[in-house]
Amino acid sequence: MSVESAEGYFRRQPFEELGYAKLDSHRELRSGFPEVIYCSGKPDDCLASIYRKMYEANGEVFGTRADLHQYELVKQEIPDILYDKVSHILKIEKPDKKRLGRIAVCTAGTADIHVAEEAAQTAEYFGSYVERIYDVGVSGLHRLLARLEQIQEANCVVAVAGMEGALASVIGGLVRNPVIAVPTSIGYGASMNGLSALLTMINSCANGVAVVNIDNGYGAGYLATQINRLAMQKKM
Repeated sequence: MSVESAEGYFRRQPFEELGYAKLDSHRELRSGFPEVIYCSGKPDDCLASIYRKMYEANGEVFGTRADLHQYELVKQEIPDILYDKVSHILKIEKPDKKRLGRIAVCTAGTADIHVAEEAAQTAEYFGSYVERIYDVGVSGLHRLLARLEQIQEANCVVAVAGMEGALASVIGGLVRNPVIAVPTSIGYGASMNGLSALLTMINSCANGVAVVNIDNGYGAGYLATQINRLAMQKKM
């Protein structure tokens, strides 16, 4: 880098002012993670512009809670953008990205996969290797035990469950590494849109279980990556 380029870089303010948004260009320098776009509710013109600006700056961009209309909109600006209808993630990544360590993302049921995929794809975008272990809820405990060795080898486990949310407690009692519990809004009336699972997970008697918000797969994937990175540093 030339002296002139370096001078221009350091003169830039740590965010780009767009009027309707302030793009946090220095977030990765501060926290180790680039800014991510929460798509739901953003006006069309703002969303398309934000995606374009971030892609031009970083060569990749990641957004959560996007819908099909937003995908079609952003695709006009970035033709290679990818949309996953299950997780509602709208992203484009740099090619040949390395994924290190190991995170296990587990679900109690198939209905929880949309939240689990948000967690898994978030962790993968941030450079973690993810192993998906789906539909291993407590109503058929033998399914979980059949994959126990792989779960125990992970640096961090994400347990995604609705209904009564018992999966996190069971896994927490079987592994020595941290478990991130993600309650989902899946379940019948008394599940209260995930509140029952949230309360179960918060009141878990298993040690080493932390809980994120209802349906917050992104938060779980982010935190799991932080844990995975620390584990990899220790191994190195």
